[in-house]
Amino acid sequence: MRKIVSKFIFTAATVLAMSAPVKATLADDAIKLRFAHSFPTSHFIQKQAIEPWMADVTKLTDGKVTFDHFPAQQLGKSKDMLALTQNGVTDIGYVGVSYVSDKMPLSGVSQLPGSFATSCQGTNAYWTVSNEDPIKTQDFGDNKVRLLFSFVLEPYQIYTAKKKVTNAADAEGLKLRSTGGAMDIFARKIGAVPVRMTATETRESLSRGTLDGLIFPNQSVISYDLVPLLKYGTRGGNFGSFIVTFVINEDVWGKLPADVQSAMTSASESMVQTMCKNIDEGVGKAIAEMEKAGIEYYTLSKSDSESFAKHSDEVAAEWAKDLDGRGKPGSEVLKQFNEALKQ
Repeated sequence: MRKIVSKFIFTAATVLAMSAPVKATLADDAIKLRFAHSFPTSHFIQKQAIEPWMADVTKLTDGKVTFDHFPAQQLGKSKDMLALTQNGVTDIGYVGVSYVSDKMPLSGVSQLPGSFATSCQGTNAYWTVSNEDPIKTQDFGDNKVRLLFSFVLEPYQIYTAKKKVTNAADAEGLKLRSTGGAMDIFARKIGAVPVRMTATETRESLSRGTLDGLIFPNQSVISYDLVPLLKYGTRGGNFGSFIVTFVINEDVWGKLPADVQSAMTSASESMVQTMCKNIDEGVGKAIAEMEKAGIEYYTLSKSDSESFAKHSDEVAAEWAKDLDGRGKPGSEVLKQFNEALKQ
């Protein structure tokens, strides 16, 4: 039986030297695919999504498909994962669309503040629009990757190290971690200073005091070991979100047998629903754990929420207008997404 293995030994020099896509040769009897991402091995996304998805694909293919798994930035940083997947350094990669907003700008529609109240609401709407044009073609097809599965995190909250935030005025002047795009616009609207960086960079910045706080998902505060560096958090805020996508190199996908493609599609559709439920169910547990560890939460009142929410429509309109001005169908996608939220 002939097994498919990586055509490269992944040293740093090799990765840096690669400039052309890897053309994987796939056999009918055994297929081994590389799967790379930036999440720590203890991260809830690693445990609840990545590992179960790989196991499900292997099971559905009766052991035909297995994976070489590269977590925790072993092959590259999160901002480089799209390029690494395009170039064949990995066959499957995690892509946070905020980190490649120049390449996948339309997907940012699911990260607008005030859009949805739960992960499943945002996930189902994004799953609908990402499997249709223009996002399907412009954000994924044009980048030579195929979307396998995705989910949207719960609405982000504001976590701070020293100053409690109870309304928009309290955020003025604070240096807050942002994922970029619409979150940058929102942060500036409330008078904060957005500092764009990946999640893996936040701990060092907080420890050095170069950040005053974060606009961040609850469970990831625990996963990235940020609890000891924070003192306050909001509850009931709706400050944007983040789309987690997993993509496969389009050439690799095209060489997979039809039964393998079908198995991956089935595993992916199941994971979309399972993971958003896991996220929504995990929020309360994460907050309780962080409260026990010493983080003080402030539940926003109606007037507090309104001090933030009044900016949400402005952010959405500016986001769409900016994309329209760049020749991208921002307004079309915003309308499409809002319609999907109603379904």
